[in-house]
Amino acid sequence: MVSSFIITFRETLEAALIVGIILAYLFRTKQQKYNNVVYYGVFCAVVASIIAAVLFQFLAGGFEGRAEQIFEGITMLFAAVLLTSMILWMLRQKNVAKEIEHRVQRHLNTQQQFGLFLVTFLSVFREGVETVIFLGASSFSGGDNLLLWGLSGVIAACILGYIIFVAAKKVKLKLFFNISSVFLILFAAGLVAHGIHEFEEAKLLPATFEVWNLNPVVNSDGSFPAFHEKGAVGGLAKDLFGYNGNPSLLEIISYLAYILLVVLLWRNIDRLWPKIDKVEEIVK
Repeated sequence: MVSSFIITFRETLEAALIVGIILAYLFRTKQQKYNNVVYYGVFCAVVASIIAAVLFQFLAGGFEGRAEQIFEGITMLFAAVLLTSMILWMLRQKNVAKEIEHRVQRHLNTQQQFGLFLVTFLSVFREGVETVIFLGASSFSGGDNLLLWGLSGVIAACILGYIIFVAAKKVKLKLFFNISSVFLILFAAGLVAHGIHEFEEAKLLPATFEVWNLNPVVNSDGSFPAFHEKGAVGGLAKDLFGYNGNPSLLEIISYLAYILLVVLLWRNIDRLWPKIDKVEEIVK
């Protein structure tokens, strides 16, 4: 699934950028003796993220029937909310690097190695948990080779992180984050619609009529038509944008309402959440 690649690539890149900022600051301030503390934080965060993934799979496998539909619906809606908050948070940040550096320096001033470890651990672990939830929700909506695409995204992000910090190459990250944000918003809209679908199936919401059905019967050779959910075009659209070949009225309303809400928040983000221009204002 292409969406799983985008998700893991972006989440891993964010984690790599945070770690890179910390290590670069330690190098700039000649405090490389604390590098191992950062490495330990990253290692523990990765292990903790793997444990979280195992626990999530264990929890998801413990439901059947209506309970499973409700769990999947809740997971999809929660993932959509989390994804939206992450995107909006990134859009309104202006001094992320300075904020991280200030936190690191505060722990260096007091020689609190555990504080530096905690900054690294929590930053990476947060991205890991978000990835687990997003991929879990994505798997509920269907898709093939989820793990393969996800691992490819992790590897690609690590390579780009190396290029940025070690090879000192300039990359237009703002453009990437803006473009990927659009894809992720559409993906989140699909999660909302699929979550509503699960609630309809579980009879938590009233079932509404099917607005259209573009899922025709399979071709004579057993393949799926292009615009079928499992076809070449429909499958890709479902993966990226939450396309549904036979949506209910409530699914369409929830999909469009979500996009409208996010667009309004995006356009008014500076007025709703004023950007913090000074590091001193952040730590007050």
